[in-house]
Amino acid sequence: MQNSSSVAVFTLHGLNETASHKYIFFAFTLLAYLLICLFSMTLIITIIIEKTLHEPMYIFLCNLCVNGLYGTAGLYPKLLSDFLSDSHVISYTGCLIQAYVIYTSVLCEFTIFTMMAYDRYVAIRKPLQYHSIMTARTIRKFLFISWILPFCESVIVILLTIRLPLCGSDINKLYCDNWLVVKLSCVDTTINNLYGYTALMYHLMQAIYIVLSYIQIIRECLKSSKERSTFLQTCLPHLISLISFTITILFDVLYSRYGSRNIPQALLNFMAVEFLVIHPLLNPLMYGLKLSQIRRRVMRVFSRNVNILK
Repeated sequence: MQNSSSVAVFTLHGLNETASHKYIFFAFTLLAYLLICLFSMTLIITIIIEKTLHEPMYIFLCNLCVNGLYGTAGLYPKLLSDFLSDSHVISYTGCLIQAYVIYTSVLCEFTIFTMMAYDRYVAIRKPLQYHSIMTARTIRKFLFISWILPFCESVIVILLTIRLPLCGSDINKLYCDNWLVVKLSCVDTTINNLYGYTALMYHLMQAIYIVLSYIQIIRECLKSSKERSTFLQTCLPHLISLISFTITILFDVLYSRYGSRNIPQALLNFMAVEFLVIHPLLNPLMYGLKLSQIRRRVMRVFSRNVNILK
C-alpha cells in the first residue's frame, strides 16, 4: 500500500489520445495562451492608466482579467511541456500546487462575478444611491473578500488532502484535480467530502443570489429603452460569461466526484479546460468590444504607443 510520502509523482492521462498530433495541439495551445496574456494585459493596463475607468465595474473587470492570468499560469506552462513530452507526470508537490492555483482561480472568479452582479444591481435598481453605496472603501472590502476567501478556502482543501494516505497515482485528466487525488485515498474521506459539500452549498448560494439579482435587473430594464440599452451593454456580457462558466464548472465538479468511463476523453478534456481556455480569452474580448468606454480607451492607448514608436 502506498501513502502520500511514497507517491513521488502522479501520471496524467488526459493527453493519451493526442500523441499523434501533439505538435499541432502545442501550437494552438501556445497561441491561445499568448492571446490570453495579450488581451488580458491590454485590458488591465488600459483600466489602470485611464483614470476615467477607475469605476467599480471596470475595477472588477480588471480583477477578473488578473485572476484569468493567475489561473492560466497554473495550467498552460505544464500543459505545453506535456505536449512535447512522452511521459505526462507531475510531482506530488507540483500536483498540489497546480490544484491549489486552479481551485483558487475558479472560486475567485465566481466571487468576482457575484460582486459584479451586486454592482450592476445597485447601478440599475438604485442609480441615485449608487455612488453612496459603491464607495472606494466598499470596493476595497469587496476585492479583499473576493481574493482572501478563495485563498483561505483552497488552503483548507489542500491541508485536508495532504493528510490522506494514497493507494494510486493515476489521474485521468489534463491537470491535477484535488478531488481526483482524494479519490486515490486508501482511507475514509468523509471529512473531505463534507467540507466539499459545504463549500459547494456556499457557492450555490452565490449563484442563487446572482440569479435573483438579474431577475430584478431585467424587470427594471423592461421599463424603459434606456435601461434596456444599459443592460445589453454592461450586463449581458457578464451574464453570458457567468452562465457559460457556471455550466462548465458544474460539469467539471460532477465528473470529478462521480465521473463516468463512458464519456469520451476529448469531451472531458474540452470541458476540463474550458474555464481556463475559453473564459480567460472570452472575458477581455467580450468586455473590450462590448463596452464602448473600454474600446475607445484601448484605441487611444494603442494610438499613443504607435505615435511614440514613430
